[in-house]
Amino acid sequence: MRVRHFGVAVAALAVATMGVTGCGAKKAGSVVDKAKDQKKLTIGVKFDQPSIGLKKPDGTVEGFDVDVAKYIAGKLGVQEKNITWKETISANRETFLKNGTDDLVIASYSITQARLPLVTFGGPYLVPHQDILVRANDTSIKTFADLKGKRVCQVAGSNSWKNLTEGTNKFNQKVAIKLVPANAYEECITKLKGGSLDAVSTDSTILAGYAAREGSSVKVDNVPFTDEKYGVGIKKGDVKTCNAVNKAITDMYSDGTAKKLIDKWFTPEGLQFDTTKPPAFQGCS
Repeated sequence: MRVRHFGVAVAALAVATMGVTGCGAKKAGSVVDKAKDQKKLTIGVKFDQPSIGLKKPDGTVEGFDVDVAKYIAGKLGVQEKNITWKETISANRETFLKNGTDDLVIASYSITQARLPLVTFGGPYLVPHQDILVRANDTSIKTFADLKGKRVCQVAGSNSWKNLTEGTNKFNQKVAIKLVPANAYEECITKLKGGSLDAVSTDSTILAGYAAREGSSVKVDNVPFTDEKYGVGIKKGDVKTCNAVNKAITDMYSDGTAKKLIDKWFTPEGLQFDTTKPPAFQGCS
């Protein structure tokens, strides 16, 4: 009798454990479910990119990506006060999504073929172009081809320098540049101004922000040579959240918010984007 009672108790415990595990898995499985249930999210953004994602002295963050993140979170049911902002640099975006450090990454995160096996992308929500930033008194770099033999910043985790060295640009041309390693684009700007490199090449949105901040010491060449599809990074396989994010991006364009944010952050710097409709979505997988 004791044995049978023990067996019944074990079976009951197993059923109870399965129920708890099942509930936990449901909550952890989708970011959109977490947003609905917990009313909070952790979102990865840049802390060092003016006009994109920048941490201010008072500890708050601002920029186009930050405003997009607020909008998307709101559509998922999370108020701004319940967003935890996590600094997410180019080198750790995939890792932070995979291990759950970030629920979403909205950090000038270009959708590329190399990243698609690792990340599910919502969007894109914007398509800027790669360009070139140089010192204002430098007349030796005016075109894409002029980068040959020049010292160009190589940011860990970024795809921008590969567009030069591997020929993934609209010219399908590889450029023999000298790479100067850096951990982030803020370090690139410091090295450019200090003379230890000749050019910084990345998205026009990022470069425009630095150019506005630095004033007359640097300039953007305005010679675009790629399309950079900014996506919302989501843990691989979370299709439910991806579909919800794409719905939010669609709403952002249809209700005029996208135009408002683009006018706020980029139009003063001379960047123009189509605000009548969102870019063609990557598709959720």
